[in-house]
Amino acid sequence: MKNPAAAELITRESILKLLSDAEVAHVCTAETQAQLAPGEEFIDLKRLSRGVRKARPPEAALSTVAMARVLPRSALEPATWTKIVAQLPHHAVH
Repeated sequence: MKNPAAAELITRESILKLLSDAEVAHVCTAETQAQLAPGEEFIDLKRLSRGVRKARPPEAALSTVAMARVLPRSALEPATWTKIVAQLPHHAVH
């Protein structure tokens, strides 16, 4: 696919389809938090090309990511997380 934005949209859509109803509920609950715990792994659904990231302490520069677009590892079953990470364009943890 030549359009990277379209490819990312398709990937984001395919990732969200992997979530069970219970996982969707956990993700929705996570959206209400002010921030993730430092060190918690997550995927930024608006920036999939960055792969798996780790939350930084709130005092760290550029540590904030909008919670509405965060998919925290803690909200998912291990098997679902593994399937999602396998679909990411970049698998490294940042």
